[in-house]
Amino acid sequence: MPTTTLPQPAPSRLPIPDTPEPVVFSPELDLILACCGEDLDGQLSARIQQNLRHPLNQERLLHLAERHGLAPLLYRRLSTAAGVTQSGWLEGLREEDSVNRHRTLYLTLELLSLHRHLAARGLQVLPYKGPVLAEILYGNVVLRQFSDLDLLVRSRDLPAVKSALAELGYEPGLHLSAAAERAYLKSGYEYTFDGARGRNLIEIKWQVLPRFYSISFDVSDFFQRAVEVTVEGQRLRTLCDQDLMLVLCVHAAKHAWAQLSSLCDIVQLARSRALDWVALRREAARLGIWRIVAVSFVLAQKLFGAALPAQLGLRDDPVVEALAQRILPLIVSEEEFDPESVAYFRLMKDLRELRRDRASFLWRLWVTPGAGEWSAIRLPGPLFPLYRLIRMYRLAGRLVSSTSA
Repeated sequence: MPTTTLPQPAPSRLPIPDTPEPVVFSPELDLILACCGEDLDGQLSARIQQNLRHPLNQERLLHLAERHGLAPLLYRRLSTAAGVTQSGWLEGLREEDSVNRHRTLYLTLELLSLHRHLAARGLQVLPYKGPVLAEILYGNVVLRQFSDLDLLVRSRDLPAVKSALAELGYEPGLHLSAAAERAYLKSGYEYTFDGARGRNLIEIKWQVLPRFYSISFDVSDFFQRAVEVTVEGQRLRTLCDQDLMLVLCVHAAKHAWAQLSSLCDIVQLARSRALDWVALRREAARLGIWRIVAVSFVLAQKLFGAALPAQLGLRDDPVVEALAQRILPLIVSEEEFDPESVAYFRLMKDLRELRRDRASFLWRLWVTPGAGEWSAIRLPGPLFPLYRLIRMYRLAGRLVSSTSA
C-alpha cells in the first residue's frame, strides 16, 4: 500500500473501555468502530450520531475505510444514518462501494468459472474467503471487500491445478527450480497467480500458513468436514463453520489484526452460526492456538463491544488481556506494522501458549529458507542445502539492522 500523508489524529472522544492507558486514535476511526458493532438498544446509533456532529476529515475516513476493508459496510451503515445524505465523504464512500461492487462481482464470476473448470478435470478445491465468505457471513458477495480468490487444495493436486490454471491464462507469480519447488511444498503454503486483470488474483494454498508458524492444520480433514454453500446459484464446497472460525482467527493473527475487517468477519461468524464453543476450544487447544482465538475475541469486545462467548471463559485470563493491550495500539496506528521486524516475530511467538510451539516457531523461522533466499542467490542443485545457512545469515542481518534502528 502506498504511503499516504494524513493530518495527525486527534484523541478519541470515546476511549476504548477497560484499558489501563488511553489509546489515541482519530475521530474518523472512532466512527468506523461504531459502524462495526452490533446496535443494541440504539447505543451504536447514538455513538454514530455523536461522531457525525463533529467535523470529519474526508481523506482520512476514505483512507481508513479502504485500508481496513470496510468501505461496503460503512457506506451501507452511514447512508441510512440521519444527517449524512449530502456529505461529500459519503459520496466518496459510495464511489468506493461501487468500485468494490464491480471488483467483487468480477471475482465471483471468475471463481465460479474456475471452479467449473477444475471440477471438469476431477480436481477438488475449497474456496474459503472472497465470495464464499461474503455469502456465508452477509448473504451477498458485494457486502464484503476482497481483491483476490483463496482456494485450498491437496498438495498432491497442485501440479494438475497449476496446469488447469495455465489453460485459463493464469501464470504463477513465483518461478522456482525443481529443487526449490520441492522444498517450497514442504515449507511454504501458497502459489499466487497473475491473470489478465491483474497480479495475485488467485491464491492456491495447500496449507493455511507457512511451516515456520508451527500451526499444523490437516487440510485432508478440512476436505472431509467440508460443507456446501450456494454462490450465485452454483454449489461449492467450503470449510465447515468450526474450521472456518479457527482459520479466520489464525489468518487475522498472522497479519497482527491490522485490518478491522478480519475481526468483523470473526464476530459475524460467531453471531450468525451455531458454533460448538466447547469443541472449538478443545480443537484450538490441541492445535496450540487457543491464545490466538482468545485474543481475537477480546480485541473484538474492546473495539466493537462484541459479546464474549461465555463458554470460552475469557474474562479472567491476564495473559490474553496483556496481549490484547499490546496489540490495540498496532491496530489503531496508521503506520504499517512490519511483518519482517523483530517486534512482529516476538509477537507471533508470544501468541503461542505452548512452550514447544514457541520453540518450534523460533527454530523454523531461523533455519527455513524461502523465496527470498532462492531469489537472492542462485545455487546449483548439489549445493541446495546451503540455503539454510543463507537464511540464517540474512535473518541475522535483519535482526542486527532492526536492533540498531
